[in-house]
Amino acid sequence: MLGNWLKTSILMAGILALFGAIGAMLGGAQGMLLALLFGGVMNFVAYWFSDKMVLRMYKAQEVDETTAPQLYNMVRELAQRAELPMPRVYLIDEPQPNAFATGRNPEHAAVAATTGILQLLSARELRGVMAHELTHVKHRDILISTISATVAGAISALAQFGMFFGGSRDNRPNPLVAIIVMILAPIAAMLIQMAISRAREFEADRGGAEISGDPHALADALTKISAYARGIPMQTAEAHPETAQMMIMNPLSGGGLRGMFSTHPATEERVARLRAMA
Repeated sequence: MLGNWLKTSILMAGILALFGAIGAMLGGAQGMLLALLFGGVMNFVAYWFSDKMVLRMYKAQEVDETTAPQLYNMVRELAQRAELPMPRVYLIDEPQPNAFATGRNPEHAAVAATTGILQLLSARELRGVMAHELTHVKHRDILISTISATVAGAISALAQFGMFFGGSRDNRPNPLVAIIVMILAPIAAMLIQMAISRAREFEADRGGAEISGDPHALADALTKISAYARGIPMQTAEAHPETAQMMIMNPLSGGGLRGMFSTHPATEERVARLRAMA
């Protein structure tokens, strides 16, 4: 727990420094102060409200044992096995099979699954996926991933603002700022990827297999999701690629920088490790 709190503190400090650097680049000392203020506000908002923002972004609908009894009861049983409080459960109306967990701690956690994953997987396989997501909750990965996803969008917005309004005194777009923004975009993406280690996906796979008691089920699920997700775009994820690292499987179509800085390990390696556990 202490390790993840330390990671969160370092991440927030890094975010604040990045905002200050962008502000100084665009508007000198005054710009740096304004950007630091904005960064501080974003850290506060991200800590307390980022889970709600991400769920709203994906138009997730909360369900219960009446509206989605199989999924809800499955999550409840797994949460009890993992000795976790019952998280809120959400459905996302998306054909791509995928799932994620969010929230600032296990007491304020939520798990979300797409309609596509419910249609694709068997109950046994879905159970493995939900156990994987609950492991993220148990390991407190969810705060780091959700803050990263929320603030990455804010960094991009600040950079875009600077490209159009920063630099020149006569308020014309500054070509130098535009070039810096082009360089900054992949760097910001890299920082987010570095904050979210691929190792946590392996750990969540291992923990999910232990909670569900069926490593082969999660391995089968990952194989199916990987095969189907590639051919079914998820428009919200494409519009907000900073949220891709929250998913159990990379939801992006790939190519370019997105492929170079993938947040997820190779599916084949994840499946091989799970098979070895069994």
